[in-house]
Amino acid sequence: MNTYKLLTPGPLTTTTSVKQEMLIDRCTWEQDYKKITQEIRARLLEFASVSNEDYTTVLMQGSGTFVVESVMTTAISQLDKVLIITNGAYGERIVKMANYIGINYVEYSVDYDEHPKEDEIRTILQVDQEITHIVMVHCETTTGILNPLEMISNISEECGKTLIIDAMSSFGGVEINMSKLNIDYLISSANKCIQGVPGFGFVIAKLDKLLACEGNARSLSLDLYDQWKEMDKDGKWRYTSPTHVVAAFAKAIEELIDEGGIAARFSRYEHNNQLLREGLEKANIHAYISEEKQSPIITTFLFPNDQFEFEDFYEYVKTKGYVIYPGKLTDVDTFRMGNIGEIYEEDIQDLCTIIENYMKVVK
Repeated sequence: MNTYKLLTPGPLTTTTSVKQEMLIDRCTWEQDYKKITQEIRARLLEFASVSNEDYTTVLMQGSGTFVVESVMTTAISQLDKVLIITNGAYGERIVKMANYIGINYVEYSVDYDEHPKEDEIRTILQVDQEITHIVMVHCETTTGILNPLEMISNISEECGKTLIIDAMSSFGGVEINMSKLNIDYLISSANKCIQGVPGFGFVIAKLDKLLACEGNARSLSLDLYDQWKEMDKDGKWRYTSPTHVVAAFAKAIEELIDEGGIAARFSRYEHNNQLLREGLEKANIHAYISEEKQSPIITTFLFPNDQFEFEDFYEYVKTKGYVIYPGKLTDVDTFRMGNIGEIYEEDIQDLCTIIENYMKVVK
């Protein structure tokens, strides 16, 4: 299989040193390995700007979707009701989870290129006093839109709701102060902005909220409370953990710190995004999301004309060494490009030149 640079929002292009950590076999019961788990948990609290007195970290096997479902099945009891805010496929997937689990919910949906509206959310909460929880995706990977975290945090706190944020594609690449925002549960994955590889996700949870969840889960393997209870003793996972992936993630955390932390990584990602948007504009390919709503994580672009053949475009870019997202999730004809991972200015400039050549831009 050829080696390509991945312009996707995870799995993404990782460093050689992160990959090398996976060459060593480790035992899940061994003390050194359990120490790695505990160090990861502590570092993630630091990245979220919270202390272990009020918050805890739980690592969970599986993809990001597994971890979101573990929170949904554990944090929301049969007596609760959740408001699910959607403006993309990943918010809609949470609605699908709620239906599978049997959670009482109401969906508030807006167009994929729009932010949820504060007055409409307040009206829903005022009318429906049974709502106990609010769930929102921070960065909707469907389009790359960055949803208003501070706004929903203020509403949740004022109305006394439990706030669950799916920060799958943003945590580690966008600064999120969980304490200041009073977020109760934040969910992310190893293979996103911290630049590890797929295999597990994690939840940063307010300790008192998690303690109140004992017995809620409708799933054995996805019981977040039981996972935390076992892991919090000495770092032992309940069931077989992805040892190679965990070690790689520990290295990725080191590299994030060495880069200058989340602020520095955000700056690199944002620069990548700006260069990409500007470069494709020159090729008459326009972004789907307006600049003020755009995340630095992934960018969605409109087809430039009716004659544009995406499969041909995709293969052309791939032959030049880059893999973009093959396919769309929007109603209109679009394609997506990730801005994260081990990707730098020279990569984006090279990509833009490739696309200009494909589009036969006259310079």
